[in-house]
Amino acid sequence: MRHRKHNHQLGVKTAHRASLLANLSCSLIENGRIKTTLAKARALRPFIEKVITLAKNAHSNEDISKKIHYRRLAISRLRDKKSVAKLFDELVDQFSSRNGGYTRIYKLALPRLGDAADMALIEFVEEAEQKKPKKKKSSKKSKKATEKSKDESTSETPVDSSESETVSKDEVTKEDDESPKDAQKSTEESTVDTEETASDEEDQVDDSTPVAESDSEETEKMESSADTDSSTGEVSSTEEDSSDKKD
Repeated sequence: MRHRKHNHQLGVKTAHRASLLANLSCSLIENGRIKTTLAKARALRPFIEKVITLAKNAHSNEDISKKIHYRRLAISRLRDKKSVAKLFDELVDQFSSRNGGYTRIYKLALPRLGDAADMALIEFVEEAEQKKPKKKKSSKKSKKATEKSKDESTSETPVDSSESETVSKDEVTKEDDESPKDAQKSTEESTVDTEETASDEEDQVDDSTPVAESDSEETEKMESSADTDSSTGEVSSTEEDSSDKKD
């Protein structure tokens, strides 16, 4: 009787199915993840996990003859020496801490466009992270030791304060050295300001002298005109006197 002996036939014959699973296994070993139909991924999972078990047995066994035997069995199933070498030499450490369940299948939402077949991703399960060890609680003795170390450190602090005082004194001396330079700069700036103010006053005096000269000229002209008027008035008065005498 048959009794569930042909679960993953994939619609092909035995020879075709064996080569198909071998090619899928080699591509999975090389890439770590492949995209295929859901039916092929489900057929590939038990096939590749049995090959991984052969690699684990060879890795844990110390007999060289048995190691070679397991490697030859894997080559007969995968039909690719490079993929078998990568699995037995590199990837076997990834599965040494796991007891089965070396692969994972993700069913994709979008089907294949041609025939609407369900698609899936199959990949190797990553190595489980190791838990960090818990820290032990500190005892009372360790607390006392830490307090003593703190007290010792605080007792050593006055040395640091003396160093800070010396540093502050050095800074004060530097400031005192720099103060005469600041005084010289201030005196130079004040002399420059006085020179500028003196030059401004001279310019104002020069501008005012022509005005004074013009005013003096105008006064002279007025005096000369007044003298001429007075002389003409005297001449006219003498002429009138002379005419009165003639009359």
